[in-house]
Amino acid sequence: MPFELVPPGTNINFLGQRRVSLAISVGLIVLSAIFALPSMNGIKVGLDFAGGTEVQLLFGEGTSVDESALREVARAAGFVDASVVRFGEVEEREFLIKFTDASGVAPPDEEIPDGLAANTQVMLLEAAIQGALGDFTEQRVEFVGARVGAELREDGTKALLYSAIAILAYVAFRFSSRFAPGAVVAVVHDLTITAGILVMMGEEFDLQILAAMLAILGYSLNDTIIIYDRIRENMQLHTAVDLEDVLNTSVNQTLSRTVLTSLTTTLALLSLYFLGGEVIQPFAKTMLIGVIVGTYSSVFIASPLLLFLERRYGDRDKQDGRKGTGVNKAVRA
Repeated sequence: MPFELVPPGTNINFLGQRRVSLAISVGLIVLSAIFALPSMNGIKVGLDFAGGTEVQLLFGEGTSVDESALREVARAAGFVDASVVRFGEVEEREFLIKFTDASGVAPPDEEIPDGLAANTQVMLLEAAIQGALGDFTEQRVEFVGARVGAELREDGTKALLYSAIAILAYVAFRFSSRFAPGAVVAVVHDLTITAGILVMMGEEFDLQILAAMLAILGYSLNDTIIIYDRIRENMQLHTAVDLEDVLNTSVNQTLSRTVLTSLTTTLALLSLYFLGGEVIQPFAKTMLIGVIVGTYSSVFIASPLLLFLERRYGDRDKQDGRKGTGVNKAVRA
């Protein structure tokens, strides 16, 4: 007998909870906006978007060093916002140091190029670390200027915007124009709430988070498309059934697939989060939040919005000279 996580014939009234789900989503978005205010947590941007310097150091055998010791040395040297991340397991001696504000180390000078100033700051930081903790090998140094950071922020925003437009066009072509808004709203909903939760948690937004956001966009769209495809099939088969019942039936029929996909994806992301080390944790954490929110929105946001659009604009099929689905008769009845 095949394994069934959700028993056949399950009939949960998802559409009947649409007002509750709408209130939950609006509440989360409002709460996110409050936390995004500068007087609260504010939106923190990482080195990729704000500009700054990243130094990777490998300490030799026998050197006693950890994140807190490196952080204290860096801040004592004037790098007040330095963050330190260890590569690998606890016994590893390889660390990544990031800092964006070292104004107390090297006074700003308009005649000194950003790269040269950053190189001077790195030399001062490494000298302080060597004097306090011992010898090391410089593995990598990267510098992102403020102008490049601004360009990356702009390009990241454009990537999300163009993706939403492409989704709108694809769903409108693949299904109908009334299916497209639900898919786009669900995706925007997922990205907004995921970003809001990250803001509430005080996470920094960098290229890792942007990559996770784009992955969430694709995951959420895929889940929504599966449900929409079943809805379209049922709308053609059950023309004398109330539209809300058709949507509820479709969501329940795809529920097993939705839950299994989300569960397996979550297990993989949990492995990344707990076993992948601190460097990959922001990506895994963002994806975990996005998968949960994306599964919720496919069921409780995309489908109710489709119900609203079909009930409001469904009769326009005849006005446009197209063959109606037959569901409009059930809706009017």
